[in-house]
Amino acid sequence: MNRRMIATMVAATTGLILLTTLGCGSVSSSAEGSTSPTAPTSAIGAAGSTFVAPLMSSWISGYQKVHPKAAVNYRSIGSGGGIEEFKKGWLGFAASDAPLSDDEIKALSPTIQIPGTAGPVCIIYNLPGVERPLRLSAKTLAGIYLGTIITWQDPEIGRDNPGVKLPRAAVVVVHRSDGSGTTNILTTYLSKISQDWSWKSGHGLSVTWPIGLGAEGSKAVLSLVKQTPGTIGYLELNYAKENGVPVASIQNRAGAFVDPTPNSTAAAIEAFQADLARDVRTPIVDPPASAKGAYPIAGFTFLLLPRDRESKDEQKAVKDFIAYAISTGQDSAEQLSYAKLPASVQQEGQALLTQLTANGQPLN
Repeated sequence: MNRRMIATMVAATTGLILLTTLGCGSVSSSAEGSTSPTAPTSAIGAAGSTFVAPLMSSWISGYQKVHPKAAVNYRSIGSGGGIEEFKKGWLGFAASDAPLSDDEIKALSPTIQIPGTAGPVCIIYNLPGVERPLRLSAKTLAGIYLGTIITWQDPEIGRDNPGVKLPRAAVVVVHRSDGSGTTNILTTYLSKISQDWSWKSGHGLSVTWPIGLGAEGSKAVLSLVKQTPGTIGYLELNYAKENGVPVASIQNRAGAFVDPTPNSTAAAIEAFQADLARDVRTPIVDPPASAKGAYPIAGFTFLLLPRDRESKDEQKAVKDFIAYAISTGQDSAEQLSYAKLPASVQQEGQALLTQLTANGQPLN
């Protein structure tokens, strides 16, 4: 092999590495110069949840105002994709709307999971001529996703929406086809409120859907629903609001039809406060009837990071960014349709960050 061929191969390989690092659909920025001599300078590669992407973008922007030399590249490839890349050791941290189980953690090198934010999963729909927000009980929503409710004229939907003229059309379910934390939150809810759903499909990043059209990623779900009358799907609230699609009010255990908002998500978190103190991975779906204003389909996004890594600079950079995200970064949560983490959850996250090490040694 001559030198020219070797040089060409090296250049091509370098270009591929750069493209892989930067990725598509990423949230990335870097800046030259810094007013702080102690500002982190290591580039952080991260990927995962589409659910948290708008807030992650805000965190990166705010963090880089304080640390202009910092470079954080986040790719919203879905929770499943983020977890897979994290397992391969490719990331500074991953974001997932489904926490790792004890068994999954045992299969990895020591991993820390820190709640980064919480938000509602909203039910979106395309029903031309329906002006009032759609209302859906737990029983009705489970029936739709199980495929036992197949028309918008079904009496169950009518009982939830008295006086509303619903179209004579088939119900067309749209769901994520990729590994999705948003799917995990929705199916965790369905599993809790419907024994039939729990037996047939269960919950997780990916499930066997009894019915419906699959779409890869939130953008594809949104596009399919917007283009197809009679469809129903699910999205993170920020994305639904940004694109002007209607969202349904969901009936909680108190019997109230509740809109998905930061406040109604915060009410769900508060309802599970004692459980979360024991295990922050506790699902916050379907809160008890005492939480009258709680939205029943909500969940946390978790930030996953290795407890130890070789590079001290990289570990310190990750620690500093996460510390910012779960403290000062929470100030932008509500305006982007997420719930601000309670002080107790923020404090637990900061305590977990003190466990980070580099080559087995504490970070100074």
